[in-house]
Amino acid sequence: MDIRALKLYVHLCDSLHFGKTAEQTHVSPSTLSRAMQRLEEEVGCKLFERDNRSVSMTHAGIEFRRFAEQTLSEWLNLKGRIDPDQPLLHGRINLYCSVTAAYSHLPALLDRFRREHPMVEITLNTGDAANAVDEIQHNRADIAIIALPDSLPSSLHFAEIDQVPLHVYAPTINCQVQQMVNTVPINWAKLPFIVPDHGPGRRRADNWFKAMGFKPNIYAQVSGQEAITSMVALGCGVSISPEAVVENSPVRERLVKLDTQQNIAPFQLGCCCKQKRTHEPILHAFLEVI
Repeated sequence: MDIRALKLYVHLCDSLHFGKTAEQTHVSPSTLSRAMQRLEEEVGCKLFERDNRSVSMTHAGIEFRRFAEQTLSEWLNLKGRIDPDQPLLHGRINLYCSVTAAYSHLPALLDRFRREHPMVEITLNTGDAANAVDEIQHNRADIAIIALPDSLPSSLHFAEIDQVPLHVYAPTINCQVQQMVNTVPINWAKLPFIVPDHGPGRRRADNWFKAMGFKPNIYAQVSGQEAITSMVALGCGVSISPEAVVENSPVRERLVKLDTQQNIAPFQLGCCCKQKRTHEPILHAFLEVI
């Protein structure tokens, strides 16, 4: 089987989006489709279920992914044994992201990067996503996963990896806050809100308060979306939180999403680094797998 086709296949398994995989692997959509059709013909069954809106893996596709990943790993090992002097990237890359991103988005990126560049050492620091830009600007991280701020400094490069919806969340436990959100209509101005102390999440909250036309009752200003989610679960208030944070939280069963009349702009999630460093071999290689 064609090694390049296997690489395209594994990338598509991660993205589940033909357009994204075609763009990020620098092939045309028609080339990608033909490569996947040839693989399906060789395997003898469908690897993906796809329609105009979604792509999902079949049972055969899941099994074939294991084969493809193992084959690509063995191919890299074989190349190293045949030609030990071939140029392989060596060095270290320092990453920064939130705890949630370390669960929700980073594993797929690292899987692809490690398959291509197994000799690069990876270090990871986690913290408040709102501090990610500072981590890059002060050279404490080479690449950070960030929510695109309203104004990104021109010295920074941003490559989008996902769109993350935001919703208003309330506690499910029996408490005063739950009683308040069960009142029809909800008196939003009376609800205690727990908000980020800075960053894109705080700006999303402020914009939503303005669009809803009320002055919020701020119960607490907190650093870190994970901490905010925990406070909501304890019944301290309600929050405007990223869906990915709640879905990956150990207390997700204690939160409920509220319907609102005003939509909240999603986060554009992506990898950020200094613009002048995008051509450095290791950073360039990492950006290539996005």
